[in-house]
Amino acid sequence: MDELTLHVAREWLDHRRHRWPNAANLHLLINKFTAFGTGPVGAVSRPHRFAARPGTLEQLGVDRQLDEPRAYGPDSLDLAGVFGLGEKTALRYAGSARALLECAVEQRLR
Repeated sequence: MDELTLHVAREWLDHRRHRWPNAANLHLLINKFTAFGTGPVGAVSRPHRFAARPGTLEQLGVDRQLDEPRAYGPDSLDLAGVFGLGEKTALRYAGSARALLECAVEQRLR
């Protein structure tokens, strides 16, 4: 797990322990409806502003992985650190990002 994710997870767990000290639910993400049960947070508890949006969390993650090299450059070490990727995966993502960036530059020059 990368440092940022670990930091956020620890903060959430501290908040969770403070808010629901006797919660029986073993899921990482809980809310006021699921804290004292055993089920996961479901689609019912998602804010309506997200429910009406097309796309999935996986698609959001892919979009974020494409935006990172566009904003900060296709650096495999950066990608590995930000997303917790392995060496080979980070190199592959950086190569794909480089190709996309080069294609975008070529299209602007036309």
